[in-house]
Amino acid sequence: MQPPKRDTHEVRNQPPPLRPYNVYTADEALRAAVEREGASWAQAALVECGALAGSREAWEHAERAERNEPRLVTHDRYGHRVDRVECDPSWHWLLREAIDRGMAGMPWREPRPGAHVARAALFFLWTQVSSGVMCPVSMTYAAVPALRVDRDLAAQWEPLLTACDYERGALCGMAMTEKQGGSDVRANTTRAEPIGDGWWELWGHKWFCSYPPCDIFLTLAHTDRGLSCFVFESSDPGFRLVRLKDKLGTRSLPSAEVEYWGVRARLLGPEGEGVKTIIRMVNHTRLDCMIGSAGAMRFGLVEAVHHARHRATFGRRLVEWPAMQNVLADLAIESEAATVATLRVARAYDEDDAPLRRFATAVMKYWICKRAPIHAAEALECLGGNGYVEESAMPRLYRDAPINSIWEGSGNVAALDVLRAMAKEPDGVEAFLAECEIARGADRHLDDHLTRVRAQLAELAAGKIDPQWAARRTVEDLALAFQAALLVRHAPAPVADAFCAGRLGTERGRVFGTLPANIDSAAIVERALAS
Repeated sequence: MQPPKRDTHEVRNQPPPLRPYNVYTADEALRAAVEREGASWAQAALVECGALAGSREAWEHAERAERNEPRLVTHDRYGHRVDRVECDPSWHWLLREAIDRGMAGMPWREPRPGAHVARAALFFLWTQVSSGVMCPVSMTYAAVPALRVDRDLAAQWEPLLTACDYERGALCGMAMTEKQGGSDVRANTTRAEPIGDGWWELWGHKWFCSYPPCDIFLTLAHTDRGLSCFVFESSDPGFRLVRLKDKLGTRSLPSAEVEYWGVRARLLGPEGEGVKTIIRMVNHTRLDCMIGSAGAMRFGLVEAVHHARHRATFGRRLVEWPAMQNVLADLAIESEAATVATLRVARAYDEDDAPLRRFATAVMKYWICKRAPIHAAEALECLGGNGYVEESAMPRLYRDAPINSIWEGSGNVAALDVLRAMAKEPDGVEAFLAECEIARGADRHLDDHLTRVRAQLAELAAGKIDPQWAARRTVEDLALAFQAALLVRHAPAPVADAFCAGRLGTERGRVFGTLPANIDSAAIVERALAS
């Protein structure tokens, strides 16, 4: 007698697919911040982008672009040097959608109140689809204020860089660091030699060149007067691609080592003031580092909450267990704090509030980007083994999470930039503290923290503390004050109370899931992912 047939693969107790869902309308914190920071006019575009970002189509393109990594082709079949990078068609689909929706050019092409906020929200949504494509988007956006140093170069390239047209527009990249220098760009060895009629030749190398298929690049090279900034076109035959980097994350994004063999370039800005010129680009890319990390936190939070709402264990859904509620609520308040702080800083770019913009960008770039990797790790753990497999995209999130903390100044560089700004531009720290002080009196933990921060800054100013030793702690305390103040003013009480108690109070823990008692975790988790 044959044994009865049994189905050994009946699928039970697995969450349903999250997608399709609208990434924008499901995010109450983002929607409120967009309204509050002056970009309500962009709601229709954000809803449309949110629907596409949460579609199965976008998910499939992101997975395919990640799976089919870029390929460097140095020569054609006859031996001619071509130096071409081939990317999967899905990469181009993802990048085209970002460019066509104005994520690179909107604030410059159509300047209006709230344009940087609207663009930040679009960037926030699309980075949850693919963080890789956001690199050329960011550099193209950030290049415009640097190019405006030279009226002729701006007139030539700005219309192309700001075009919401992937096929007819242009992209800009950057190449700054070298093997021996890293963040110390003044150690660069690349030379620029004048050849007449306003042209220069570049000879040297770059250790990291972001997205080599870009149309133009900003780069640094030494002249007789010092380190200077130059613009060159990637079509120049002297621009040689040596190899693509084999990176930890953002593997869909080609990054290269390059050499300059007499590349023809134009000087951008005064000779010898290359760092001062290119920092106009760097400040804007630092804003995008914040946006990208905040978006990554949101992606991880959504995946964790969705899984916990539908997965059962020991007779209950995961989300109903207090231990998991603590973790999810903690992830949620971290994500919301990053979101509200990022959009508030974006508004400073709209208002041209230079002191607050410069200082808040430096502080919050350090902190939000530092928090993203540990947030990704905890979100992944909420899914258990289901989060450890590539199909979940959580490994991709985990691999990509450190990049924004490394790019445009790693932790120590960013923290020391804040201390340097405090000394050279004291109006920046005062504008930052004034923003925090608006919330004084609303939460005792925040009040005590603000008092401690001011005392710490006074000790630094008096030379009682070694500033380098205290750099990271100082910036962390400033960042937490900024986030807490914004949440106290604008977030629902459960979110603000949990953040202030969990980040500023004496009962704060050292990992996610250690919020103190009497936190309304159910309300926080319910808000985290609107149905």
